[in-house]
Amino acid sequence: MVSKSRFTKLDAFTKTVEDARIRTTSGGIVTIASLLVVLWLAWGEWADYRRIVIHPELIVDKGRGERMEIHMNITFPKIPCELLTLDVMDVSGEQQHGVMHGVNKVRLQSAAQGGGVIDIKALALHSQDQSAEHLDPEYCGQCYGAAAPSNAIKPGCCNNCDEVREAYAQASWAFGRGEGVEQCEREHYAEKLDEQRQEGCRIEGGLRVNKVIGNFHFAPGRSFSNGNMHVHDLKNYWDSPVTHSFEHTIHQMRFGPQLPEDIVEKTVKNTPWTNHHLNPLDDSAQKTDDPNYNFMYFVKIVPTSYLPLGWTPSTSTGTQDESAWLGSLGHAFDGSLETHQYSATSHKRSLIGGDDSADGHKERLHAKGGIPGVFFSYDISPMKVINREERAKTFTGFLTGLCAILGGTLTVAAAVDRGVYEGATRLKKMRSKDL
Repeated sequence: MVSKSRFTKLDAFTKTVEDARIRTTSGGIVTIASLLVVLWLAWGEWADYRRIVIHPELIVDKGRGERMEIHMNITFPKIPCELLTLDVMDVSGEQQHGVMHGVNKVRLQSAAQGGGVIDIKALALHSQDQSAEHLDPEYCGQCYGAAAPSNAIKPGCCNNCDEVREAYAQASWAFGRGEGVEQCEREHYAEKLDEQRQEGCRIEGGLRVNKVIGNFHFAPGRSFSNGNMHVHDLKNYWDSPVTHSFEHTIHQMRFGPQLPEDIVEKTVKNTPWTNHHLNPLDDSAQKTDDPNYNFMYFVKIVPTSYLPLGWTPSTSTGTQDESAWLGSLGHAFDGSLETHQYSATSHKRSLIGGDDSADGHKERLHAKGGIPGVFFSYDISPMKVINREERAKTFTGFLTGLCAILGGTLTVAAAVDRGVYEGATRLKKMRSKDL
């Protein structure tokens, strides 16, 4: 057949007849060994194909009008909760004095008594024990010259001590211990304050803020604005029989959701030299007995996305509504996660001025004045990191690897078998000559 003869000339795999083939014991051993090697390497190739790695990308963050959550857990062992105030401000002009949503104040025993928990109270202006339900329904307490707060229980009235304090803060007046204020004397505000002088306080919870440059801080006394200045009523902090200070321990500080453990493990395996998945301020502490001390932390925040395997823009369902409960922002229904990494530096100084000669830095001079407290200033990076889950190799790469394993193993096995066979043949010839 003409067609057959033409293709025969193109055959690159010439065959030998069965009678010319020799099967040896060594060849059988090499064949079994090569088969085991092929299976072992093929299993490794399959495992490598199934392996998921995190591929980092760096892009410009084009998000606008976004919000982010700040989660914290900080202990102040030398200042009572009654004196501690948390304030949040940002460059967009939003000032939230005495932030009240999603944060708890935990009263702690003094360190000498073990530091145990006494009471947990949300930072809410109106709790059940402040509602003054025992008063006459027609009662309208006076605000002692100040305008009633806009969020008073009864419009135009100050029916409890906290509302009088709020009215004074809005009027930029110092309040003190509440002597001569009917509401505070009825609630024994001064006595409660004196009872808590030896206590500590832990602030735990979360805030939802605008994703712009800003700061939040812990300082003593009610805060208020005086012109363009943000000030605090420090009277009860200074006029105290007990020396307070802002010694503190940061148990946790993160911006956005916590990374799941499986993502952390993948990140560590792929980039063992980095610890970006950790929160650098966690478990850090500052010690001082000086009430005139100011601690500042400068935080650089980098927006970060974690996209699961198979995620595409077409399959994205977006993040949850910003009105969702605190702690859910950043979690998307498609499995992706929007969070933030950050780096931090710290600085501390005495409000009475001086230098850092005690720390070996005489050249470092401090200005006088300021507010005692702990301040966190954060800045948002214009760049965004996207960590995308991907297969270590494509299916085509997997098939190519299998072919390379099969061909390479058989080639090496053939060379080994040929060498063993030639060596055995020559050895037999040498022995036959000796005989």
